[in-house]
Amino acid sequence: METENLSDYTEISELIRENGGEAFDLCYQCGLCDVVCPWNLVRPFSMRKIVREATFGMTEIEEEDIWRCTTCGRCPQRCPRDVKQIESGVALRRIATEFKVFPAAVQPMRTARASLMAEGNPIGQKREDRAKWAEGLSVKPFSEDMEILYFASCYLSYDPRLMSVAKATVKLLNQAGVNYGILGTKDSCCGESIRKAGDEEVFKRLARDNIKTFIDNGVKKILVSSPHCYHTFKNEYPDFQVHFEVVHISELLLELVQQGRLELKGEYAKKVTYHDPCYLGRHNGIYEEPRSLLKQVPGLEFAEMADSRVDSLCCGGGGGRIWMETPKEERFSDIRLEQAMAVGAEVLATSCPYCITMFEESRLSLDPSTAPVIKDITEILQEVT
Repeated sequence: METENLSDYTEISELIRENGGEAFDLCYQCGLCDVVCPWNLVRPFSMRKIVREATFGMTEIEEEDIWRCTTCGRCPQRCPRDVKQIESGVALRRIATEFKVFPAAVQPMRTARASLMAEGNPIGQKREDRAKWAEGLSVKPFSEDMEILYFASCYLSYDPRLMSVAKATVKLLNQAGVNYGILGTKDSCCGESIRKAGDEEVFKRLARDNIKTFIDNGVKKILVSSPHCYHTFKNEYPDFQVHFEVVHISELLLELVQQGRLELKGEYAKKVTYHDPCYLGRHNGIYEEPRSLLKQVPGLEFAEMADSRVDSLCCGGGGGRIWMETPKEERFSDIRLEQAMAVGAEVLATSCPYCITMFEESRLSLDPSTAPVIKDITEILQEVT
């Protein structure tokens, strides 16, 4: 019996390595990952334990723990041995996905996957409605002679709350005279979240569809609102032997303001704090542009809250968690709103659709008269131009 078990563990260990988890072997159990993991602010959780079990092929793939990681980037930042917790954790999810083992809290991801396969978005909306948000806004279809493709992302294209971010964005681009267009119904999800949730097959399908569409339409420069799209187009699509210039909206807007093409004329007399999205900040080093933009808004009082920049507290939506069920008492976003309120912020600004979604949900539990209003940076700028 012991020999059979040892054989089973050896096979599972090999399977983990084959799926990208070979860096687990580098871990020497220092525990720094557990110290910085945001899960330990709301419940006991040990990335160190997951790594140790995976090293010996003893991972319980039917348990929810391998799905908890939000891929926020805090533990790789501190790890002295480069264990690559995100890539290694995704390897475990690939195995679970391959065997179709999904705990109850993870089941909604299967619905998102089906929608991605059928309609190119995870929200269950029709592809033909992907550009409806742009109706009446003088947004042109992208053509090869245009400088920039604006890729609005799935949530900005379909979610009623986030459509206002896409609308504010194109209004600012129009005011600044930017030569841009959208592909609308030709777009598909960038695939970042489904990849982090362990479904490499669907990610590759989405990536290849987008790459073909971009190339066929002569796209060279892509403007994005979502840090998740930014990360994927910039850092993961090059694995398919393509290289597009990728720009986050905060970078372009700061450039337009500095050039005088976008004038901030109105006054925004409110105290504002800024939340660094994990995939904009830690993963891609964009910290200053959003803050510089906010500080140039007339009348705006800027306040930095706890756990900012490289130490930013994750909203809880990354790594596919945006689709999974999280009990109220385990929401990182509740803590983030408390931190914003602690510095007296009337507005919690950010620049990520996942963060806005998570914060808006947490705000529902608070007194609306005292809770900070959630805003994307583009929404603030659009109010003062």
